[in-house]
This record gives sequence, C-alpha cells and structure tokens, in this order.
Amino acid sequence: MRRKQAWTIMIFSGMKSRIITRIALSGILLSLFLSASPSGRDVYQPPDPQGDTFRIRNFDTAFLPRFDPAKGESVFVTQQIFDGLVRLDNDLNIVPDLAEYWDISEGGRCYTFYLRKGVRFHDGRELTAGDVEFSLLRLMNPETESPFGRFFVDKVVGGEAFAAGAAEDVAGFRILDRYIFELHWKKPYVSALGLLSMSFCRILPRETVEKDGSRFFARPVGTGPFKFDGWIRSPRLDIVGVRLARNPSYFGRLPRVAMVEYSPYYTRDHFEKREIDVMPFSADLARLGCRVVEGGDLNVYHLMMSCANPPFDRTRIRRAMSLIIDRERLAQAQSSGAVRFRASHSFIPDKLPGFLPSINPVGPAPDEAYRILEEEGYFHTKEFPEILLYMPAGGKIDRTPFVRELTRQFETAGIRLKARDYWKLADLADVRKPFFVLCQSSLAFPDPESVIRPLFGRSSPARWLTAGVPGPEFDALLEEAAVEPGRARYQDLFREMERMIRRDVPGIPLFAAVQRLAVQPNVRGVRIPLLGTTYLDLRDVAFIR
Repeated sequence: MRRKQAWTIMIFSGMKSRIITRIALSGILLSLFLSASPSGRDVYQPPDPQGDTFRIRNFDTAFLPRFDPAKGESVFVTQQIFDGLVRLDNDLNIVPDLAEYWDISEGGRCYTFYLRKGVRFHDGRELTAGDVEFSLLRLMNPETESPFGRFFVDKVVGGEAFAAGAAEDVAGFRILDRYIFELHWKKPYVSALGLLSMSFCRILPRETVEKDGSRFFARPVGTGPFKFDGWIRSPRLDIVGVRLARNPSYFGRLPRVAMVEYSPYYTRDHFEKREIDVMPFSADLARLGCRVVEGGDLNVYHLMMSCANPPFDRTRIRRAMSLIIDRERLAQAQSSGAVRFRASHSFIPDKLPGFLPSINPVGPAPDEAYRILEEEGYFHTKEFPEILLYMPAGGKIDRTPFVRELTRQFETAGIRLKARDYWKLADLADVRKPFFVLCQSSLAFPDPESVIRPLFGRSSPARWLTAGVPGPEFDALLEEAAVEPGRARYQDLFREMERMIRRDVPGIPLFAAVQRLAVQPNVRGVRIPLLGTTYLDLRDVAFIR
C-alpha cells in the first residue's frame, strides 16, 4: 500500500455529484510505470488510463475555491486548467501554446496569432479567435476588476476608449478568421509576448462564461492539460483543496499522472506518512530522505532610501550606506528551510534572461564607508543621525534575524538603526528623519520594466521617496525603452538604467528569495521555474517504481 488519505473528495460528473470518503488508496489507484534503462536513467512508459495521483502543497497559506485568471485567483491551479496564446518554459523562453505561430510586423506594432486548429475546451467546444478576443476584452473591462488589465489599457489601440465606456470593443483587437487573431499596439512593444504569457492572459470559452456567469469560476472549463474534477473537503466538509484530472484530449504532451490533488492545508505529517508528494522544505524533513528542489529566484528584496531627507539627499552618503552592508551575511541570517536567500547586487533580477547587468558586486567595504563619512564631517565634529528602518507589517521576511544582523553591521560603522513597521509607503511621506524602507520587487511579467518603472518611473508611487533620483537622463531612457522595437537595444537601455541606479544609489539591492520544495524520493519531473512554484508545469511529474 503506497499511502493513505482520509479527506473527502467531491467528484462532479455532468449534473450529478457524489461524495467518496477515501480511507485507503490500495486497490483504487493504478500505477504509472517507469522502468530503469541499462544506463540507470528513467525511461518513460505510456501512462495507465487511470494512472496515479500526485498530491502537492506549495507556498500558498489559504485556499480560494475560485479560479479566475483575470483576477489572479489560485494561479497554481489556473495554470493547469487554462492555456494562453503563448507560454514560458522553465527558463522563461517564449514558446507556442494555443497559438501555433505568430507574425510581428516590421514596425513591431501588429502581432498576428495563428491558432491551433481542433483545440477543444474541456466541455468539447472548439477554441476560436472569438474566445481570445473575449478573454482579453474581459481582462480590460473595469467591471471585471482585474488588477492586470492596466497592462493593456494604455498600450492597445482603442484600449482607453473601451475602458472608459466610450467604445463597445477594442479597436486593436481584430478577428481575421476563425483561427487568426490580430493585436495592434499603439507603439512598438518588445515585451508583448512576455506579457501575453502570464497567467492573467489565459483564454476562456466565451459562450460558457456568458452562460454561467460567476459560477463558471467555481467549476472552470479550459483547454489545459488538467481539468477540474472536484473539491477536496475536510471531515467537516469545508473545501480545503481541489482535484484535477488529466485531460485526455489535450493538444500537447499528455501529463504522466492521471490526477492532481492540491491543498495548502497538507501537513508535515501527511508528507512523513507519504500521503503527499511535495511540500515546502523544512530542516526536519531532511531526515526523511526527501529530495530538495530549488528555484523561483526572481523576487529581489532591497532597501529604498529617503533621498529627500538629509543626509540621504547626498549621493556620496548614500554610496557609503551601500558599502556598509554585507549582503551575504544578511542573506545567510534570513534563510530558512523553505526559502533560501542569495545576495543580489542589481535591481533587475540577475537571472532574467538577457538582462544580466555587467557590474561587479558592491561591498562590503565598511572601512571605505567610514572614510567617506569622516570626510563628510561625521564622527569627530558631529554624530551621524539615527536611521529609521521601516519593515513591512506582515511581510514574509523574518524580522528578528534581519534587524539584528543589519543593526550589527551599521553599529560597526558607528551608526544606529531603529526598526519600525509600516503598512503603506504613502504613510511615510511626512517622515523627516533619514530612513530605509524594506521593499520586495515581484515581477508582474518577466521584463525589467516590471521592476524599474514601478520603482523609478515618473508615475511611480515611490517617486517622492527617491526624489526623482536617478534623474531626467534616466527618465528619458525609460521612455525610449517603452517604444524601442529591437530586443538588443531594449536590453542595452535597461542595462544603462541599472548602471545609473548603481551610480546614484537611491536604493540598495539585498538578496533574492529562492524557493525550496521537499519531494518524495520516488517522484520525478518537479522543477521550479524562475517565476516560482505558482508556475509549476505538472505535465512531466511521474512516479518511479
């Protein structure tokens, strides 16, 4: 007997449903067979029609029994149920998905997508260009209340008129025939495919959504490799997870496992008893002989400085602050079982393809920092003012070891830190003392603009904090990048912006978070993509017998 599972599964079949309380799986699950080749490598055998069940808990701490891609609900699940025009592989390369191929006009403003023919939603209806238009219109519709529609509204031809209610359709969306969809941008948009690969751009069946309304997202229908099969319920019949079944009509590579069961409420005991296959790693799991899989390290933490408040209004002082910090020690002090931190020296994530900044690591050089501050008149004739350190209330950083280590580093340089909490950045606008703000850059889509513009752009909510640093030259480069059609030149522009940020030091990159999963020894095919565990591709997951 491989394992036991004592939660209740609600399985839907057409209009009927039945509850099965599963006490043991022996005799119920059939095996997915893998055999060993003479070289010792795993050889994949065709999956059994029933296959096996893969159970996973990722980094989510709660479960929302709704799956609306446009609202970012249950992204890990929607990734399995829905497809987009294009998708990212584990290394962030753009690859075809529902669009078999595409053309980009010479000016970079028109993208023409040629859909795969014969792709069917889980309810049997064929995918058409009308579904693509409907899904993107819904994303941009203010009534949807999507936090991601803004990425299209001001970039697509006719987007602003549609969002304002002045037009029923978006002029830049054109259906050329049943399988051809055309998208027109106002300006050349070199990052368009990266944006369209995101989970919020998944394609929905128009007729089914219009018929079912909001109920659709409780029992969704997509084109993806897995389809909604039912709920996982606790003994009290509370919904605690979801069950997905392999889509036998999937147009791409079929998943190796027949079922996936996901819940954020699976526990260490479940893993220890081998009732589940994957969960966030912790040190006490190491003794169980599990494997550890790492990845998803594009989220960079950094300290922003109050550049309008003396003495942080001087570039030389800010540079001294940067030289004090030992990023490696900070990363080591913060690392835990489920998340390992690695030092970072750039705002643009250094693993973002094509954007590795050509810069040397910064510091630590506390003696050099002390010399700079002495030359600025501190320590002998005047004391350096106390620095406030604002930490996000309820943030994911372990406050105690972080504050302890950073305080120690600054005390070595003769500077006092005082830690405080903050809820919103705007609440700090009236603070007149010099201060740091700990922030995290989470990529909305895999592009440097997704980091740089929200932090340093003219309309950035942090603009008051940086006091316009790095300055007009930087602003001009950011606007040039917004209309640059060439990928190579686009990358060069952001490398130059990173250099300017390093020169003027409005903030200090600290470390990137690396997610770690514990995986049972008999499980293969789990790989964390650069965007993290929410983008896990479960098609390659298999059991070794």
